[in-house]
Amino acid sequence: MDAGISASLSDEVRAFLDVPRFAVVATIGADGAPHQAVVWYLLRGDTIVINSAQGRRWPANLRRDPRVEITVEDGYRYVQLGGSVEVDDDQGRAQADIAAMAHRYHADDPAEAEHLIVDRFRLQHRVSFLLRPQAVRQDL
Repeated sequence: MDAGISASLSDEVRAFLDVPRFAVVATIGADGAPHQAVVWYLLRGDTIVINSAQGRRWPANLRRDPRVEITVEDGYRYVQLGGSVEVDDDQGRAQADIAAMAHRYHADDPAEAEHLIVDRFRLQHRVSFLLRPQAVRQDL
């Protein structure tokens, strides 16, 4: 049932976000057009953490305009989180974030998580974006 809009994460929303589902991040392009990308995420307290290799379009959009909407869905059940992100360029933290995400999304295959961390992610300049939602919409 649609619980409307709030600015906090209820226990129900937290439980939904704790399951490793994919998220869709929506940003605003330089031309004003929307851009969407599928991403991994972490829930850290009241903050949603997303991470990317430098050079992709959606991170460039967020650097220019930090407004974002993130949707996590499971069929017709979903949570939408909106607000403005904080950019974290610290490589130690960004690498730790993507490593935690790799372990989260490959919990059933830890060797694959380590392979991704060592052979792909550590070779990339990574950036994390932190969203403390200002609007939370749900239909759970």
